[in-house]
Amino acid sequence: MTRVVAYLQWALKAFAFFTFFAFALNNQGDATVRFFFGYVWTAPMVLIVLGAFGIGLFIGILGMVPRWWGQRRAATLARRGAVAAAPTEPNVPGNARSHGL
Repeated sequence: MTRVVAYLQWALKAFAFFTFFAFALNNQGDATVRFFFGYVWTAPMVLIVLGAFGIGLFIGILGMVPRWWGQRRAATLARRGAVAAAPTEPNVPGNARSHGL
C-alpha cells in the first residue's frame, strides 16, 4: 500500500512540474512592468511571475518570523521549567532497576 502512495505522490509531483514547465514555455513573451516615476522593466513573462512569487514568499516568511521567535521562546521557558521540576532520584519501587530508556 505504501508503494502505491509513493508512486501516486511521485506522479503528482511530475504532473505539477510539467504543468509549470508548460506554463513557462507558453509565457515566454515579453511583458512590461511600469513602476513609479517612469521607470519601466521589460522581461519575459515567466521571470516576472517567478519574481512576484519569490517576493511573496519572502514577505510570508518575514510575517512568520515573530511567531516562530515567540514559540521558540515559550519552548525554551517550558524546557527550563521541566528541568527545574524534574526529580533527582529515579522513581522506581522496591528493588526494581531503571531500564535506561
